[in-house]
Amino acid sequence: MTDTSIETRPPEERIPGSGTVSSSRQAMRWFSRFDGYDFATVILVAALVVLAFLTFRDYAVSNDEPVQHHYGELILRYYASGFRDRSVFNFENLYLYGGLFDIVAVGLSHFLPIEPYALRHILCALIGVGGIGAAALTARLIAGPRAGFIAAIALSVCGAWYGTMFNHTKDVPFAAAMMGAILFLIRIAHSLPKPRAGHVVAFGLLAGAALGMRSLGLLLFIYAGLAIILCLPRPWLGRARAHWRFVLRSSLRMLPGLLLAYVLMLLAWPWAALAPLNPIRGLLAFSQFHYDIQTVLDGKVYEMAHVPRLYVPTYIAIRVPLLMLFGAVLGLAFAMKSSLATAATPARQRDIALIGLAVIFPLACQVILDGPAFTGLRHFLFVIPALAALAGVGLDAAVAALATRSRAVAVASLAAISACFAWNAVTLVELHPDEYLFYNPLVGGLQGASRRYATDYWFNSMPEAIHQLEAYIRRTDHAEPGHQPQSYAVAVCGVRLAFEKAVTLPELHFAPRWDRYQFFIAPTHMNCDRALDGRVIGTVKRLGVVIATIKDHRPLSGPVAAVTR
Repeated sequence: MTDTSIETRPPEERIPGSGTVSSSRQAMRWFSRFDGYDFATVILVAALVVLAFLTFRDYAVSNDEPVQHHYGELILRYYASGFRDRSVFNFENLYLYGGLFDIVAVGLSHFLPIEPYALRHILCALIGVGGIGAAALTARLIAGPRAGFIAAIALSVCGAWYGTMFNHTKDVPFAAAMMGAILFLIRIAHSLPKPRAGHVVAFGLLAGAALGMRSLGLLLFIYAGLAIILCLPRPWLGRARAHWRFVLRSSLRMLPGLLLAYVLMLLAWPWAALAPLNPIRGLLAFSQFHYDIQTVLDGKVYEMAHVPRLYVPTYIAIRVPLLMLFGAVLGLAFAMKSSLATAATPARQRDIALIGLAVIFPLACQVILDGPAFTGLRHFLFVIPALAALAGVGLDAAVAALATRSRAVAVASLAAISACFAWNAVTLVELHPDEYLFYNPLVGGLQGASRRYATDYWFNSMPEAIHQLEAYIRRTDHAEPGHQPQSYAVAVCGVRLAFEKAVTLPELHFAPRWDRYQFFIAPTHMNCDRALDGRVIGTVKRLGVVIATIKDHRPLSGPVAAVTR
């Protein structure tokens, strides 16, 4: 009988001193697992990182960032005081959210020589690129390298994602953590009831990161339960004892990851640690938020508590590239249609079901429970990476199905996909740095969405509007003979910090009240530019559409007294 334990590697790999040869062969075998699409995905992600570093200063401070940054400071102060400084629990409603991103941003700001809000933007952008990578890896895991590359491109040219990943510092990090956790949940599902410890730990860390920012991270616990159910051995009938044993073993193996997630959540979310049920209370509170905030859908203004049931699905349908939506539908159909030539295996069907759940379940809850919503799909950005992963799977399946009939048709379909995504990319370049204003042809693009749907709700165009105002003052007032410095109050339909970060002329100061002002700058979102009178002296445009206006109120209010400086 042959001894199977005898070394069977090639002789040259066993020669003393030949470790370099062996290592190089192993490296070659490792690289051989990757093809051109994998390298293209890596190049794309690297290019996005470079682009983020080149452009992160182009984005304005968003409305939420000042309070979020202060919330991070309060959390650190709570821990530094030995839990005695409890002001963190009385700061607006921020205690209902975790502050993981804000803790990290505040902590890094003490060590890195960069302005805190610029740091927040580059940190958020890098996490957003990580979300693109997670979506690509998920699609690759399900359907291969080409699917991963398509998913990466789809999410990269999605304005609702790329345009928000610099200053939506609550929504984008949460979405990226959710996508990463789902990626490792699928890996865990592949090896239940004995998942790899590394996958369980990674899932726990990412789930904890999601919970450390928003209570909606509890959805991952539901997804984990469904993953175990979907992996139950077949046939299902007559095997109750075996199934219970499978569920118990799988749950025990995943328990360390869930405990790790819980601990990380408590560290980033102090209020959650005050009572065991507080995370659930936070989730229920999130579903019942009723602020005095208005939003718009198809030109009609709604209170956030009374939006139509299809408010969020509608915004997803009109703000996500059509090809991405089409690909996601194909992905779901691919999983269900067993008659396709490239029909999915049961394991792949299960994987797609998990991704589909991550998209459909939150939206279904929003629709069925008639929950509140505002500013478009901002609070549901976390479904977009999963949607991109589905699109990658679906479009890859379509190309594969066409290839079984005609290679030329398959090549043509890839060319068409590339052309569509290239068009989306060009549109984002034209919108920069307001990529989040992208609307697809269902509503006629940005032109059709203007004043009918949410547009520049963060007033990201404020720096450009301020630069136009400053140029106007230099061109007029500064050019007058005997010019004396003036003090001008500027009414702003936005937050004070964003104004003060962008303004350079000492004459301009933020008007805390709108009853006395000389200039007015505002986005056209929700018709805020029509709130105050004045002569229009400038506009900010994207794709030929006015997204912000600058008004001079002085002809209506009379001369301004000179202020000697």
